[in-house]
Amino acid sequence: MADRCLHYVELVLLAACSLCGAVAAGSMARIQGFFSGSCPLYGGVAVMNGSSLALSCPSAPSLCYFVTGISVFLALYCLLHLIFWTYCSYTKDFHRGPSGVCIGLPISATAAFLLLVAACVLRYGTSCSEAQKIPWTPPGMALQFYSNLHNAETSSWVNLVLWCVVLVLQIMQCNLKSTQSQDLESSGSYRSFEAPSESHLWSWSDSVLYFEESWP
Repeated sequence: MADRCLHYVELVLLAACSLCGAVAAGSMARIQGFFSGSCPLYGGVAVMNGSSLALSCPSAPSLCYFVTGISVFLALYCLLHLIFWTYCSYTKDFHRGPSGVCIGLPISATAAFLLLVAACVLRYGTSCSEAQKIPWTPPGMALQFYSNLHNAETSSWVNLVLWCVVLVLQIMQCNLKSTQSQDLESSGSYRSFEAPSESHLWSWSDSVLYFEESWP
């Protein structure tokens, strides 16, 4: 019962992870849309006409694609995971074996590592909150770009914390299931040890009785 409760909590956390990934991916898509597909992370800015700014040296688009791709991939994984276990809860026994939990451990650890890298990229990519208040060239190009960048960063950090909690829950489930399997093995070995001795006792008593009856 305890492992099932932990699994329910894990599914709720994965639903929150899916939502955080969707927010981060949507924010990154809007940021690149503001800059006509260019990636402003770690990019250079030039002052135009003494009053407006322009993105003079954008970074490689793959940098923004990396953050967006990680968020989308993990959001889809969480969503498919939820759909699968929701289907299982209505069609079959809602139970996950020890092998299923152990397979989820490296997946959660990899997801936490990738989110840590993505959150650090967003954290140090742009640090000027006043830049979105200054006119840009062309007009409206960088509208609310820092707010969206901050939303993507916050969602990534929250997503990282949630995945770490999921990893801890999976470790607890793995230890719990291993303990349960050891208890079952020990109880089974005890029963198998007791059964032969009892049958041997009955066979020995029958042999003695037969010997007494056949004795002249």
